[in-house]
This record gives sequence, C-alpha cells and structure tokens, in this order.
Amino acid sequence: MGNKTPLYQAHVDAEARIVDFGGWDMPLNYGSQIDEHKAVRETAGMFDVSHMTIVEIKGSDAKPYLQYLLANDVAKLAVKGKALYTGMLNESGGVIDDLIVYYLNDAHYRVVVNAATREKDLAWLENVAQQFDVSVEERSDLAIIAVQGPQAIEKAQSVFSDEQKQAIAELTPFMAAYAGDLFVARTGYTGEDGYEILVPDNKAADLWAQLEEAGVKPCGLAARDTLRLEAGMNLYGHDMDETVSPLEANMGWTIAWEPEGRDFVGRKALTEQKANGIPRKLIGLVLEGKGIMREGQDVVLNDEVVGVVTSGTMSPTTGKSIAMARVQRSVDAEEVLVQVRKKQIPAKVVKPSFVRKGKSLI
Repeated sequence: MGNKTPLYQAHVDAEARIVDFGGWDMPLNYGSQIDEHKAVRETAGMFDVSHMTIVEIKGSDAKPYLQYLLANDVAKLAVKGKALYTGMLNESGGVIDDLIVYYLNDAHYRVVVNAATREKDLAWLENVAQQFDVSVEERSDLAIIAVQGPQAIEKAQSVFSDEQKQAIAELTPFMAAYAGDLFVARTGYTGEDGYEILVPDNKAADLWAQLEEAGVKPCGLAARDTLRLEAGMNLYGHDMDETVSPLEANMGWTIAWEPEGRDFVGRKALTEQKANGIPRKLIGLVLEGKGIMREGQDVVLNDEVVGVVTSGTMSPTTGKSIAMARVQRSVDAEEVLVQVRKKQIPAKVVKPSFVRKGKSLI
C-alpha cells in the first residue's frame, strides 16, 4: 500500500490502472495511453500531480537562502506570482532535483519539487536552512491538478467563478495568482498551454469532477511521460541526477552566473567544469529503422560506445521512436547507432525537442 492523493478514489472509480510511483499509488492510464496523449495535444487533459511536494519558504532570509540554495537567481523574481525553473545542486554540481519556485514576497516563496525525491529534498532544504533565518514548511493540505492542452484554459475557466476568472485573467506563462482558495499557475510539463492548479485537498475531488464534466479528459502517468519527452523536458532520475551537472543536461540556461558575487551551492564545481571542458551533453535522437529506443540502450559511433539513452519511447504525435541520450561532448555526428535489442539501428541526431504546440519538429 502506497501513499494516496486526495484523488485516489476518483482514479479507482474511473477504473484506472494503478501503479506504484515513488511510493505513491498513481494512475498509469484510464484505458488508453494514446487517447489520453492525443487529448492533451488536441483538446485538453488533466493529471493528478498531488504527489509532488509543495514547500513554503518563509522568513527574513528567504531571498538570500534561495539565492544560495538554487543555481538560478530568485532576485529575477520581483512580481508577485512570478515563477522560476531551476536546479537545486549539491557541492559537486550534480542535480539534487529540478523545481519551480514562485515569488509571493521577499519573505515568502513557494517551491514545488518532485515526488520521488521528497525526503532527500526536504532534508537538503532543512540542512541549508540552518544557516539562515527561514522556515521550511511542507504543505500536505494541498492537491495539484494540471490541466493541459490547446483548450485547457477555456475548459478550466468554464468551471471557475467570475471572481476566479477575473483573478487570473492577466496571467502569462510562468505566472501564478490566487483565485479564491485556488492557486493557479500558467505552468506545465507537456509542451502545451494550461494551468497547474493548487487546490485544498478536501476540494480536489469536486474540482476534478467539474473539470471532467467540462470535457477535460483524465490522463495518467504514461501519457504524461510521452508528452514531456516529445516536448524535450527532462525527467529527474533519468535525464539528470546527482551525478549529472546542469551543463550536461541542457539546463545551462537555468544557471545564473551573474552577479559574479552570488555564491550558490555547486557554483565552484560548475565553474571548474566549464574551465576544464564539459565532458558530456544531452542530445535528441530519432530512430530511422524499426524498433523503439528505451532508457539504458547504448549509443554507438565508429564501433565505440559513446553514450546511453536516458529516455526513449514511441512518440504518438510523430509516429517515430524518439529519445534523449547522454553522449560524449566530442560527438558531433549527424547520425549514430542505437543498440536496440540485438541490432544496431541508425538514429538521426536532433535537438531534444520533438513536438511543440502539437506540431512535429522532426
């Protein structure tokens, strides 16, 4: 028996296939992963992501604490509700987790971290907090529903009150606002527009039911994974982890090197890595033969193993097998071979972004 979100019974009632995910009983699909994937690309789908961990950072040192804790600089956040994507690193420059931080005021930030990394994240947050005048408070009283797709905003707003719609009317991507007892953010993990809605746990099931009645299709973890991979978004524990720096995981843009005087956990190691040469990089692959690329398969060039597939799947939108792979930095070929079962199959090297707004990029 794993942990259960406030929406667990709704998933069971819908006859979802329930699986363990990082210690949580979560829906893998509701009958058809492909139908759920297409719903998000073509209309609107929703995901229960209540297993993710919400943490309130409060106190007079909240800003300097996060400036030291995170590779990106929360000083960029000056407008209430503005969000920032960043890595939280160890001293070696490896990624402890990737997360989103929301600015509420200089003494109050909201952080959302992954589910499977909850315990080590909270331990690290508390450990670093000892040097600052801040409190670290987990919010287990909130659920999260992600509504994604080209019609997501329209359908979600159809269940909101006029006051709630007015509160979020001006939201732009990576902004959030309170709407009554909801906290609504224009963020997501599918490459589509939409909302991530933080809702009191005792109201989550009602909101889920209202959204479904409005035409938003419940979607499980399987569709979430194919959608995020099509969008070229990293998955923690697969495309990055504590042994991988952001420079090796296409996350260089999340590192704020300026101002030079800002020290942050991992900065020294990243600076040395830049100076000595970044050893690996993350690339995108499109298989040119039959088969499906999967995590762990070797990437081969000139009879030498030069890397490994970190995420791979059959893309429902493009109808091709796509993957992300970590390879030696020196690899600059337009084509490599991927060891799929007993065969080495050619794969085209592309930028790791395969679908945008429902359109194939490959």
